[in-house]
Amino acid sequence: MILTSSQTLTLSAFLQLPETEPASEYINGEIIQKPMPQGKHSTIQGELVTGINVVVKPSRIARAFPELRCTFGGRSIVPDISVFVQDRIPRDENGKIANIFQAAPDWAIEILSPEQSQTKVTKKIIHCLEHKTLMGWIIDPEEETVIVYVPLQLPQVFDEPSQHLPVPEFATELRLTVGELFSWLLE
Repeated sequence: MILTSSQTLTLSAFLQLPETEPASEYINGEIIQKPMPQGKHSTIQGELVTGINVVVKPSRIARAFPELRCTFGGRSIVPDISVFVQDRIPRDENGKIANIFQAAPDWAIEILSPEQSQTKVTKKIIHCLEHKTLMGWIIDPEEETVIVYVPLQLPQVFDEPSQHLPVPEFATELRLTVGELFSWLLE
């Protein structure tokens, strides 16, 4: 579908389009394709999804999903990692995890890729927080920094290797320092 400058695409029409690789997002009537993940991004994403799931999945507290489309608040976004508490994971008629998630994640995590706009990523996290997300992280592999966002508070910067990263209450068993997170890039 090709749009002229006088046409706008609705969210409903966007959701009917074929998926792209990498994923495209619908933000304020605009289609924005995410950058293709590179080595540092992919390493952190894979390790962090596994690390979160090792802690929250066995006791059915929550589940972390990589690259999951979440449609809510007039937008359709694909956070690098979306974590949903167990009772908010949509299910189909057979009790299996549904394909469509029409809610903000409980914890949204974005990992910056080279040349990706931190402003656009920050706006996505803020949109999530405005729709009941409990916590958002922006991980910057180049700066070895994690910026943590929670509703109605100033963002916190974590850039010292010994600093423990805050997590939402449902994931308090996950203990991870800045140094441990970025050490995955050395393995």
